[in-house]
Amino acid sequence: MHDRFLAAVVLFACAALPLVAAAAAHAQTKGERGGAAAAVPLPWPKATEMPGPAPKPGKTKLVEFEMSPFPYEGINPATGRPFINVDETGRRGRMTGSGRVYWEDETYSDQRVLLHIPDGFDVKKPGLIVVFFHGHGAAIDSDVRDRQRIAEQITGSRANAVLVAPQMAVKARDSSAGIFWEQGMFAQFLNEAAEQLALLYAVPGSTRLFDRMPVVIVSYSGGYLATAWCVYHGGANDRVRGVILLDSLYGELDKYERWITGNRNAFFVSAYLGSTRARNLEMQRMLADRNLPVATALDGPLRPGSIVILSGGSGDNHTDFANRAWGKNPVTDLLNRLPEYRR
Repeated sequence: MHDRFLAAVVLFACAALPLVAAAAAHAQTKGERGGAAAAVPLPWPKATEMPGPAPKPGKTKLVEFEMSPFPYEGINPATGRPFINVDETGRRGRMTGSGRVYWEDETYSDQRVLLHIPDGFDVKKPGLIVVFFHGHGAAIDSDVRDRQRIAEQITGSRANAVLVAPQMAVKARDSSAGIFWEQGMFAQFLNEAAEQLALLYAVPGSTRLFDRMPVVIVSYSGGYLATAWCVYHGGANDRVRGVILLDSLYGELDKYERWITGNRNAFFVSAYLGSTRARNLEMQRMLADRNLPVATALDGPLRPGSIVILSGGSGDNHTDFANRAWGKNPVTDLLNRLPEYRR
């Protein structure tokens, strides 16, 4: 009996040796890498790297607005003349400075706005309306929704935020602001957005809550012009908590400077590549002349009054900058830096 017991012990020890050796090797490797006591801090924060199931898609809809940027019957402030300046046998259009004609029925007649409400959004908690202005050559369905995945980036963030993305000039090399050139029209656009968001959210009494919700404007590329005029005299600066420019500071520096200096409780972020580098550096100098501190890197939360002007990288990634800039999903990253609006 004693011999059989000793044989069993020997057999168990031999079987356990590989497991013990593997555990020791793992412990040694962990020690060489610093172990738990020397953990390397993760980037702050990366929602796309968080474990767990993929978020539910929420509600997304294309809705026609009465207060859409186009059609636009007013004056182009750059020329002081009517925006629609071509009429060929009843077909109206706009001739650009280069002599190219964009027809109203093709380029300036789409009144749709992309709305998105993530699953888990709560209108009764502190939240944000993200207004996204697209750039040249874009449509809000094939580009903003599908290619740049702006709605998906908002869903993937921790933010209690919704999306409102108006169609600007359809698939054209045109940054025209449309109705946002006119004083107070951004506020009226937000009023209609509150009504339409409430219909999509389908909770009685939510219109008034959306109508008071703070706003963050995100501009990509040619969206800078509409953004500049919205903060210049759009009538809603009491609600605008921040402006984000994604390789988008092509001009209107005076309007942005005026808004930054006059709204010190809001934040400003501008990330640039080569095409907007010179204007971003000029803006940095303008703000330094006013003794305003400007950060050149994203480091922690975005607080009221934060000003960040940073390089988006050394490559030429302008086409994909709205969904792949200093990292993947830049809109997600920036919304995660607003801890007071957690979902």
